Amino acid sequence: MREASTGLLVELDPESNVTDLLLEQHAKDPAHALYSRKGPAGWTDIPARQFLDQVRALAKGLIAGGLTPGETVAVMSATRYEWTVVDFAIWFAGGVTVPIYETSSASQVEWILHDSGARRVFVEDQVKASLVQGVLDGSGLLAGRVLGVVRMDYDGAAPNLASLAAAGGGVSDAELERHRSAAGLADVASLVYTSGTTGRPKGCEITHGNFALVAKNIVVFLQEILQQPRTRTLMFLPLAHVLARAVQVVCLSAGTTLGHTSSAKELLEDLGTFQPTFLLVVPRIFEKVYAGAAHKASLAGKDRLFEAAAAVAVDYSKALDAAARGEGAGPGWLLRAKHGVFDRLLYPKLRQAFGGHLGYTVSGASPLSSHDAHFFRGAGVPVLEGYGLTETTAPCTANTPARTKVGTVGIPVPGTTIRIADDGEILVKGIGVFKGYHANEAANAEAFVDGFFRTGDLGSLDADGFLTITGRKKDLLVTAGGKNVAPGPLEEKIREHQLVAQAVVVGDGRPFVSALVNLDPEGLENWCAAHRLPAMDTAEAAANEQVRAAIQAAVDDANTLVSKAESIRTFVVLDADFTVESGHLTPSLKLKRSAVVRDFEAHIDRIYG
Repeated sequence: MREASTGLLVELDPESNVTDLLLEQHAKDPAHALYSRKGPAGWTDIPARQFLDQVRALAKGLIAGGLTPGETVAVMSATRYEWTVVDFAIWFAGGVTVPIYETSSASQVEWILHDSGARRVFVEDQVKASLVQGVLDGSGLLAGRVLGVVRMDYDGAAPNLASLAAAGGGVSDAELERHRSAAGLADVASLVYTSGTTGRPKGCEITHGNFALVAKNIVVFLQEILQQPRTRTLMFLPLAHVLARAVQVVCLSAGTTLGHTSSAKELLEDLGTFQPTFLLVVPRIFEKVYAGAAHKASLAGKDRLFEAAAAVAVDYSKALDAAARGEGAGPGWLLRAKHGVFDRLLYPKLRQAFGGHLGYTVSGASPLSSHDAHFFRGAGVPVLEGYGLTETTAPCTANTPARTKVGTVGIPVPGTTIRIADDGEILVKGIGVFKGYHANEAANAEAFVDGFFRTGDLGSLDADGFLTITGRKKDLLVTAGGKNVAPGPLEEKIREHQLVAQAVVVGDGRPFVSALVNLDPEGLENWCAAHRLPAMDTAEAAANEQVRAAIQAAVDDANTLVSKAESIRTFVVLDADFTVESGHLTPSLKLKRSAVVRDFEAHIDRIYG
């Protein structure tokens, strides 16, 4: 059993809560732009004074409507500025926020409202209002319990944010302060439901201390990123996900100007106008940027030049990493010379795709391939990979600018201990670990051992305290021959190929290991152009021998990571898209393995005859 810990850097008054972070920023500089909001004329800064006024007005409206301290309030919306205003208004009113993904089905909405006990729901627009109202009208579980549905847009018919704020005009500042100060660090701030890769979502009780202590300590831990003048970042991940919420609170504590963009589709355009200094990114975004850059190079007849530049970036980063590990002297003179040439010719164009002012990116939510991590770092977009779960209020480990090892997810964040159990499971204790699962004692009894949270993930710690994720306990495959196979590393390696969107390794209880692969339409287009082939759709490509040969090469590369008994013998190319809407990805773009295996069982059966 191995452990690694990082000591707490900042302590807080047990009687304080998340709202005190906003009051601190307002007291420091009421004119400082805490947020920036996109409108028809571009981005408009929102100073601390204005944000606090909006929060207080909505909080008074909630109090006037009968909200009592500790009461739950649901929020169902895509990422937008109003989400943040509503979140803090609920906290100022003494309430507990219950996020609901905007992609949730009617049955999921019903379950979360029922399990959380929420009596009020904020929704993004009329479409979401109609969905929620339909759930309420047709549900025996919720009959007569939910008091109202409030739209987040300011225009149109009440109830909306404007009418709610107006309703609070008679609530005194003293009454608001009584509600705001009712919660301490140990009290629940949010019920965040797991995205449900398996089974019914469970409500995680995230406390004010989880959010506030993590935020305060992360600001110091990542001071090279967060304690610089005029820091800016753009949030596009769903705020229903705890990672986005936690980072948002971190930004507030740091005084970072935060903008919102509603989807990944708008991200690249918004990056150019917002110009963030750092960015929270999921691996799929890195893959898209890389594929887009390769495609542009191919169209310009510079595909070989791009491949050479990519290889140099990867080699340059690997040399830096080896030096940091004490295993080399860093890039040699020839590599430095090549890197210098591409740093003038090509890498600036890639950096411009992120707005041109990006100092660091932080990758989370799912594993990042080492190739992408090395490529972007070598091209001047350093990637700091971290690790966490809903139950740990997102980050429990992270690489830092001063301490980075590519391929790992970093060292414990302050106030956190990571333990590796005898069976390889990662256990976590610390300031981010949640209070427990809401109204689920059976799950709580299974979730903790010796005061540590059992993550269900497998990993290892090196001598310097860096954590490497090796798989997930429940994902381990056991072949008919009794061989244990961790599918994660194989899948990540296959996904590095531009043709591949997702790879799912199967073989539990079977005589050998196989894989289901689906194609990335954009990557397919780029690959066809690079190989001077006519364009084809994914159905045509699934049967194309050249495509299959390319994927076979990717599978062969992956097989070099494992023994022969663990290697992938064959694969099937699916003409199917894994999406959040199809039920095969979580909103944070994690693969729902059980859903894929269930829905494509016939394909798996055909593999094994």
